[in-house]
Amino acid sequence: MRNRVNIACLAAVAVLACADATSAASPLLHKSPKKSTAEIRADYLAGIADTTEQRPAERSTGSLWSAAGSMIDPSSDYKAHSLNDAVTVVVSVQSNAAQSGSVDSGRNFSTNSAISGLAAGLSTTGTNPLLAASSATSLKGSGATSSSTAFSTSLTGQVIEVLPNGNLVIEASRKVDMNNQHEEIVVRGIARPGDISPFNSVASTSLSALQIEVKGKGIISDSVRPPNPLTRAILWLFGF
Repeated sequence: MRNRVNIACLAAVAVLACADATSAASPLLHKSPKKSTAEIRADYLAGIADTTEQRPAERSTGSLWSAAGSMIDPSSDYKAHSLNDAVTVVVSVQSNAAQSGSVDSGRNFSTNSAISGLAAGLSTTGTNPLLAASSATSLKGSGATSSSTAFSTSLTGQVIEVLPNGNLVIEASRKVDMNNQHEEIVVRGIARPGDISPFNSVASTSLSALQIEVKGKGIISDSVRPPNPLTRAILWLFGF
């Protein structure tokens, strides 16, 4: 018991030291200047430039012909088919799983033995029943599990790669900052050009190798995240 008390005191001192260090460093953290609108816009454009792959020039020396020109094929529409083309992904994910089982079994055993007669006219009253045994076993159980997932949204991304067979690798992302809460959604997948609708959209059910990431950070995430190891250790020491 004394060892646990000593450990608890050391843990409390460590927590207080961390709190003091955090409070001492917090004024320095809050002194970072807030970015202006122009700086935010410049960072946004720089990020887009980093994620956008430049299309290589396909021109011969002395020629104005470009295979990547927008007016090469007059019969083509505005559906995504080339690198960096925009496309809307309609995400609709819904999965349900249910499983149940039951067991009901029983077993009964009973046996009796007796001597009906003895030689020389001896009585069998004291020997009956000679053996009597019985047993009963029963087992009954049941179980059920169920799970469901639902997620729906629409977001526009771009073609980040064109595979040799013509399929398009699509990536779409969305970031939302509101009330000190940051939410980010990223969707990636491979789409066939024929699965893109005339409205330049593709359903998530038509994407192969689908990846969906939903990440959050902020006051809501801080409230629902599990305690850190130090906090869990203190709770274990004090028995809460």
